[in-house]
Amino acid sequence: MQPRGKIVVASQHYPPDPSTTAAIMAEIACRIAGDHEVVVLSGSPGALPDSQTGPGKPRIVAVKNRMADKAALVRRGASELLFAARTFLALTRELRRGDVVLTVTAPFMLPYAVAAAARLKGARSALIMHDLFPDVLVMAGLLKPGSILAMTMRAANGLMFRALNAVITIGRDAERPLLSYSGMTRNKIRFIPNWATLVAAPRPVTADNPFRKALSAGFVVGLSGNLGFTHDPEIVFEAARLLRAEPDIHFLLSGWGIGFERLKQLQAEANLPNVSFVGRVEDAELEPFLAAANLWIIPYRKDVAGVSVPSRFYNLLAVGRPVVLVSEPEAEAALTVVENGLGWVVTPGHADQLAEAIRAASCSDGVAFAERAVKAAAKFDRVTAMNAYAALVDELLRNPELPEQR
Repeated sequence: MQPRGKIVVASQHYPPDPSTTAAIMAEIACRIAGDHEVVVLSGSPGALPDSQTGPGKPRIVAVKNRMADKAALVRRGASELLFAARTFLALTRELRRGDVVLTVTAPFMLPYAVAAAARLKGARSALIMHDLFPDVLVMAGLLKPGSILAMTMRAANGLMFRALNAVITIGRDAERPLLSYSGMTRNKIRFIPNWATLVAAPRPVTADNPFRKALSAGFVVGLSGNLGFTHDPEIVFEAARLLRAEPDIHFLLSGWGIGFERLKQLQAEANLPNVSFVGRVEDAELEPFLAAANLWIIPYRKDVAGVSVPSRFYNLLAVGRPVVLVSEPEAEAALTVVENGLGWVVTPGHADQLAEAIRAASCSDGVAFAERAVKAAAKFDRVTAMNAYAALVDELLRNPELPEQR
């Protein structure tokens, strides 16, 4: 017999929003709806896909939301604060004692509202930790670690973590910074990694790939996805500059965010012959695009460990490609790369190391890398992750105090 109580999922990003966060939250909500009543408080207006409507699917409650451009920090902050306040009010209407509310760290003020509303209504609360604030803002250079704002956010985090019943991490490296907060205990932490959305199988590099046709180089280095404040576009461009005299190596760049705008600005100034841009790739073209490159770069700034995990990483493995990860060696993705022999880990800020890793990759055995990458991707399975979320929800419905995991 399933425990009573409903599940409320609070997320600014939800389909039809095309973001990775929206897709993850929809997967979780639909899986849990197979066992429990699920209500989604969504900040993304528009019609849902047919696969997410009908009997046995979540009930959607729209929360008015106005998205500001990521570069407009003041307007974005005001919009996110307003969304968090509206979500808090919606939660006070939806939640009942014994319910469980699940949210995510985007926007960063949302978890505070969720934890407060759950405590007020006698519900249980769980947070999916995609990014740890203020650490991510300090990492990006937007906050000083000793500033009043950073210290205020850390104090608020202590209260929030004390109120939360569970924190889901997507990287093993998150446990150490989380436990630095007085309100956090180890029994609240659950490690559930993200998953590949593509089927894990080697995709051959072919000359007729639509994204390679215009390129004469034999070895293509790819960069894809959102480049936000935690990423370093300059190191990618400087590596391309160092390799500009090697005609068989070409950089193929596609994505969005403030980092890509910086890359376009740098290319407009330098006009490197070994750099090409393509427009943002939609989901229907994602597989051939990822298969177009021989190697993929994920470029982080320093101090990424415990702060952020690249969701795109798992799909790169699924198509059978090695990666060069720019990060500290103790970061989750770096641990996975080293443990499974999936590529190279480069020290942040060292473009010469990145260029050397790319040279090494161009001379490596692509077949062996493909086999190891696909094998590793199979470990990050959607069904396994969804079952873990369902089990956690059942635990919280039965008992708000989670046992220590061994």
